Amino acid sequence: MNYTTILYEVHEHIAKITLNLPEIRNPLTEELLTELVHAIQTADKDEHIHVMIITGTGEAFSAGGNLNEFQNNFEKTVPQLYFDGKSSNELFKLGATVQTPMIAAVNGAALGGGTGLAAMCHIAIATKSAKLGLTELRLGIVPFVILPWVRRAVGERRMMELMLKAEILSADKAAEYELIHQVVEDEKFEEEVWQTAKLIASHSPLAVKLALDSYFQTEQMDFMKSFDYLSTLRAVSFKSNDLKEGATAFLEKRKPLWSGT
Repeated sequence: MNYTTILYEVHEHIAKITLNLPEIRNPLTEELLTELVHAIQTADKDEHIHVMIITGTGEAFSAGGNLNEFQNNFEKTVPQLYFDGKSSNELFKLGATVQTPMIAAVNGAALGGGTGLAAMCHIAIATKSAKLGLTELRLGIVPFVILPWVRRAVGERRMMELMLKAEILSADKAAEYELIHQVVEDEKFEEEVWQTAKLIASHSPLAVKLALDSYFQTEQMDFMKSFDYLSTLRAVSFKSNDLKEGATAFLEKRKPLWSGT
């Protein structure tokens, strides 16, 4: 796919996916959603990619939904709205299905769907000047698609507060609410994001995949049954070449050479 609304770059084992509509603050347009889904899936299928960074160009991470496209919805039938909405659903399902960690590098305002995108990523790092919030109710909309991810991040009571008050939070307040893992001074932001990506990329690719699998597969599983499932993954790990290499490298006091198998 030739991307027109995002940038896709690969550095060593890290894919950087940048929302690239800065003149309108990187909204999640229908075209951008399609391209973003394709880029994430492409990176996830590439065995040489160990981490993804998702960020934005300009002063915004993502301003959320596109109001011009929302206005077009008034003329659509219910079936059209249903099938159009599936593209948003496809994006926000990826956080629980990809096997490659995603880092949200929140470089500026992340409102509505932008907050949801940050909450979906496995790690979220924001600049000190970033702003986040569920502002949908101000416009007469509800944060339907992103609700599960934000609720997972902040908890039930906090989710209700964020949704009903529709306030814009500072980066520090978003971190206090656990929407963000880390807040970094603007001048150190890019360096910190890349250090985090490189750290994760330095781990066994197989172990990372198993870690994400174990987390999401057991989340809604019966508590006692989850132990049986995790024991199965444990057997996979114990018989892997990566575990053998990791243990050997530790004893030999050298860096491991991962095969991902």
